[in-house]
Amino acid sequence: MELPWHLYLMAIMYVVAGLFHFYKPKAYINIMPPYLPKPKALVFWSGIAEIVLGIGLIIPQLKNISIYLIICMLIVFIPVHIYMLQSEKASKGVPMWFLWLRLPMQLLLIWWAFYYL
Repeated sequence: MELPWHLYLMAIMYVVAGLFHFYKPKAYINIMPPYLPKPKALVFWSGIAEIVLGIGLIIPQLKNISIYLIICMLIVFIPVHIYMLQSEKASKGVPMWFLWLRLPMQLLLIWWAFYYL
C-alpha cells in the first residue's frame, strides 16, 4: 500500500510539533488552562502523543488508529485554544486575529485527518 505524499506531510507536521514540546516546553506550559492538573506532565505526554501518532500515520497497520487518536487529540486541544483567546498571559502578544483563526484551523486539521480514513 503506497501512502500519499500529503500523509507524510501530516506525519512530519505532528512529529515536529511533538518535538517542540521538548524544545520549548515553557511556551506550552504557559498556554495550559489553570484548571488542568499537572501542566508539565500534560505537555510532556501530549508531545509524546504527537510524535507517536505522527509516526503511526506512515505505518499502514497503525494508520487508521493513529488518525482516530489524532482527531481525539485535536478535539481535546480545543480548550487550550479557547483559553488563549481569554487570557492575555497565555496569548503572550499573539495577534487576536491569529488566535481566532486557530479554531477553524483546528477543524480543518480534523477534516484533513478524516480524509485518510
